[in-house]
Amino acid sequence: MNLNTDHYARCIQTLEASLTRLKQVEEENIEFEIFRNAVVKGFELTLEIAGKLLRKALKSYTGRPRDVDSLTYKELLRHAAKHALMDTEMVERWFGYRDNRNNTAHDYGVGFAEETLNLLPMFVADAKTLEANLREKLGNGHHA
Repeated sequence: MNLNTDHYARCIQTLEASLTRLKQVEEENIEFEIFRNAVVKGFELTLEIAGKLLRKALKSYTGRPRDVDSLTYKELLRHAAKHALMDTEMVERWFGYRDNRNNTAHDYGVGFAEETLNLLPMFVADAKTLEANLREKLGNGHHA
């Protein structure tokens, strides 16, 4: 399988840059809200792209690719651990990322954003690890 991780790597890079810019701006400044919104959306997009890539990757490990389509996000993560795309501690953290993401629909206020911001440094590190694992095991040998 030739899994292209370039878009995913770019999403991680964009999220990381948005987070850096956010930390450089005073909270009272409107730019803080702009970057905070960018960070939250970047987190959501990166999480979504990771799920799509995992689904594609796991299809290469099974004789029944359609079964992968019916997996829930958390089942997808468990299967990723079975195939050494993630370790079990990382899977547990991704459960937390996913739960945090699911709260967005209910609470898009400052409290949610702060909770998300606290998760982000570890999320970025985990996302980079996942991208490297996918690229190494199934990728096209390079990334952006």
